[in-house]
Amino acid sequence: MLTGEELSILWLTLGIATMSTIAILPLGILAAWLLSRWRGPGRGLVETILSLPLVLPPTAVGLLLLQLLAKSGPIGRALDSLGVEVVFTWKAVVLASATMSFPLLVRPLRTAFEEIEPRLIAVARTLGRGPLDVFLRLVLPMSWRGLVTGALLAFSRALGEFGATVLIAGSIPGRTQTLSLAIFQRAETGHNAEALRLSCLTVLVAFGLMWTTEHITTRRTRRLRT
Repeated sequence: MLTGEELSILWLTLGIATMSTIAILPLGILAAWLLSRWRGPGRGLVETILSLPLVLPPTAVGLLLLQLLAKSGPIGRALDSLGVEVVFTWKAVVLASATMSFPLLVRPLRTAFEEIEPRLIAVARTLGRGPLDVFLRLVLPMSWRGLVTGALLAFSRALGEFGATVLIAGSIPGRTQTLSLAIFQRAETGHNAEALRLSCLTVLVAFGLMWTTEHITTRRTRRLRT
C-alpha cells in the first residue's frame, strides 16, 4: 500500500510528464512535418542535432541546461530580469524532461507524415484548401497513430528522466522529486524497501504505457501491409 508521500510523488511525476509532453507537441509536430518534406542538403545535420539527447549522457544535457538557465547564464539573466525562476523548481523538471523526450516524439511522427501520399495533399490544395487547412483536416488525422505513439514514447521517457533533472532541478521533496529521484534517494539512504516499492510502481506505469504504444504500432504496421 502506497503512503501519502509516495502518492504525492507519483502524481507529481505524472503531472511533470504530462506537462512536458504537451509543451513539446507544437514544436515536435512542426519539426516532424518540416523534416518529412525536406529533401535538400542539411537535413541529416538537423536530424542529428535533434537526436542528440538520445545518445548524450543525460547529465551532460542537464549541465548544459544549467549553464544556460543559471542566473549567470545567457538565458538565466534574461529570465531573472523578468522575475522568472527556473533552476531548482518544477519548471526545470519539465524543461529537462521535455528536452530528453523531444526526439522520441519527432521520429515516429515524421515517419507517419512521410507515409502520406503526396498526391492526396496536392489534390486537397487544388480544391481550394489552404496549407494550414490541409494540414489540420487531412495530414494530422491521417497521422494520428504516429502522433499518439510519439506522445506516449515522449511521456514514458519523461516519466523516468533522472540525469538531466537532478542537475538542473535537484531532488527537493514535494517540489522537484519525481519517482526516479525518489528511488535513488531512498536507495542511497538505505531505505531499500521503499525504493523497491517505488520501483515496482514505476515498472507498472511504464509497462502500461509501452504496451499501449506497442499495440498502436502493431495495428499501424498491419494496416500498412494490407
